[in-house]
Amino acid sequence: MSEPRGQFSSKIGFLMAASGSAVGLGNIWGFPTQAASNGGGAFVLAYLVLAFLLAYPALMAELVIGRHARANIVTALDQLGERPLTKRLGRAVGYYGVLIAGLILSFYAIVAGWMLAEFGKPVAHLIGWSGAEQWLGGDSLVRNLLVCGIFTAFTVAIIAKGVEDGIEAWSTRLMPLLFIILLGLILYVLVQPGATDGLKTYLIPDFRQLADPGLLLSAMGQAFFSLSLGVGTMLIYGSYLRKDDSLPRMGAAVTLLDISIAFTAGLLILPAMYVAQHQGIAIYGDNGELLAGPGLIFQVLPSLFANMGGAGTWLSVAFFALMSIAALTSSISMLEAPVSVVTERTRLKRSGAAWSIGAVIFVISALIIANMSTLFDATVSLTTEYSQPLLGIALCLFVGWIMHRNQLLNELKAGHQDIEHSLFWKIWPFYVRIICPLLILLAFIQTLR
Repeated sequence: MSEPRGQFSSKIGFLMAASGSAVGLGNIWGFPTQAASNGGGAFVLAYLVLAFLLAYPALMAELVIGRHARANIVTALDQLGERPLTKRLGRAVGYYGVLIAGLILSFYAIVAGWMLAEFGKPVAHLIGWSGAEQWLGGDSLVRNLLVCGIFTAFTVAIIAKGVEDGIEAWSTRLMPLLFIILLGLILYVLVQPGATDGLKTYLIPDFRQLADPGLLLSAMGQAFFSLSLGVGTMLIYGSYLRKDDSLPRMGAAVTLLDISIAFTAGLLILPAMYVAQHQGIAIYGDNGELLAGPGLIFQVLPSLFANMGGAGTWLSVAFFALMSIAALTSSISMLEAPVSVVTERTRLKRSGAAWSIGAVIFVISALIIANMSTLFDATVSLTTEYSQPLLGIALCLFVGWIMHRNQLLNELKAGHQDIEHSLFWKIWPFYVRIICPLLILLAFIQTLR
């Protein structure tokens, strides 16, 4: 007999958990640097529009399936199918989504471990532990395995405590802390010389660039992937919602929170990059493009903090605490996807499932660490560039073509009685059935070029 299912105890608990899932490392550094590399303010404007034209409808698909089935992604998609073929297809999509979530977490935990090491380095400096500071600043196999293992253990410990005591409790603690640290860093950076240039790049759009298909596709991809769509994390969170919660409103709130924090992160990252440039630190790579990803996080910003003296040490502590928290809130949802499948489809208890799956994911992480040059980029490409778009299309097709229209309506009416007379009901079913799959497919094809 499987364990009783958990449930979010409040709307705010769901919102903190869902927005925590969406706001991860990619959102903190990915969105701002994407904006800087794709037209600045024009990219921001396109992103804000496409987040509601594309990402919100796709998010709603996952929430509707999850709460309708009250089950993990495998069982949920299996239940939607009425024929053997659609049932088998549903299970296949579900298991593949769980596999991809696990693989994403395996490389995500490595990067998150680096964040923990970067957080520990200035802390060691402050307490005068020079040996630990030097070791944490290195790039040894042992260091990478240790910090990855610590981060994975944090994630597993939270998931093992369940929905209300684990996911909800920690999300409601971590997300406000993340936002406070983010705002504090922004206020400090904005008064530094050079910050104004970063703000101009970020906020002033060149409207002519909105006609660039490449910019629009980049904004579309960022809007879709920033909400953790495609691998069933939002589906399983939707399954823990109460029946009297309005799905359209909850989905809109999650989307607003996600884009708000992504936008706010841009107010830190872009000005910080130009502050670094003002201090003589290179923010452009050899190819002339703005540095992003690891080049930004582990080269530009640490150099900036080092130039700020004593204040820079505290800023480094705060910044990498911010990054570690963002990583943890996202990793929680990624681990919940496979754990929910195991606990609901087997007799294994949640704690045993969480630690067993966590161990498997750590082994995969260790293999990647031992073969970084060949496995890391390949795993990232397989999961985020190829698998997530295809899974996103599949989930839209399931809710648009396999789930009956009256099932959709009844599920939405459970928390929103007059939904059938709303603009949402007149537009969304068609959107998720036709427009979303086509747009996601278009973005996917663009990444193959």
